[in-house]
Amino acid sequence: MNFFKIKTSWSNAEFIVLKISIATAFIFIGGYFHRFFHHYWIPVLILFLITAFWTIHLWVKKLKMENK
Repeated sequence: MNFFKIKTSWSNAEFIVLKISIATAFIFIGGYFHRFFHHYWIPVLILFLITAFWTIHLWVKKLKMENK
């Protein structure tokens, strides 16, 4: 399986979701160690999960369109 050799092109708008997902993951990790973010770990986790699944959906959709 040449999974890592597949090339796709992303627009800047599609990268926004990926960037939000990564940023919320960092906030979630930071929140685990810091009391200020400790009160907000559930909303940050929910935002991370939503954007992570959204990013995966966009990626799979783009792979399917390019490999047709």
